[in-house]
Amino acid sequence: MSNLPQISQAEFVVMDVVWRYAPISTNDVVDRLVKTTEWTPKTIQTMLSRLEKKGVIAHRKESRIFVYYPLIEKEAYSEAEGKNYLDRFFDGAFNQMVVSFLNKSVLSADDIDELQAILDAKRKQ
Repeated sequence: MSNLPQISQAEFVVMDVVWRYAPISTNDVVDRLVKTTEWTPKTIQTMLSRLEKKGVIAHRKESRIFVYYPLIEKEAYSEAEGKNYLDRFFDGAFNQMVVSFLNKSVLSADDIDELQAILDAKRKQ
């Protein structure tokens, strides 16, 4: 899945609405995003069109309404983006990324216990 097209941060916001509510009409996407962004309906429609051209969403026409649905799963996109981030900033070294985040974060004892439990469960797999 590393051949997924790049989408901008703004396009990701639109894509997230499609992932959450698909199948979803253009009007419903617009209604949701005008409440949480400063974008105009035309801007949102343009981003839907761009996402469709990139091959990450598609639409079907129901009467005069376009209904959008994702062509890729959010998990697949997140996994590919995570790998891209890891490769770009940490030369693919997961442990370097984790150490970097741990050194720059303030972790509570509960956070550390939770991380340890995750690592322990992973080791048992």
